[in-house]
Amino acid sequence: MEKQKLPNATAVLILGILSILTCCCYGILGIIMAVIALVLAKKDTQLYLASPELYSNYSNIKTGKVLAYIGLVLSILYLLLVIWMFLTFGFEGMQDQELMEEKIREMFGQ
Repeated sequence: MEKQKLPNATAVLILGILSILTCCCYGILGIIMAVIALVLAKKDTQLYLASPELYSNYSNIKTGKVLAYIGLVLSILYLLLVIWMFLTFGFEGMQDQELMEEKIREMFGQ
């Protein structure tokens, strides 16, 4: 009997890569893609563990999960950075570079 490919293995791998690439889009897109990748990976992992002799590309699932976790962490960190910047500098400070530089100088006492 020929081994089948897991149905979502390629999608998990692509979403894991995209979650890393889009982590700088305020963190939101990266989080969404990482969560979708992890949900699909969980479904395929359960399918693989039920009958491992039927499927051949489980390594793509493992790689995609690792990439999704990395993308999730990076996206969360970037989102926290953006939230901190908005709380610290405000919306006006984020748009005016001179005002932001002034606030940074005040923070560091220069």
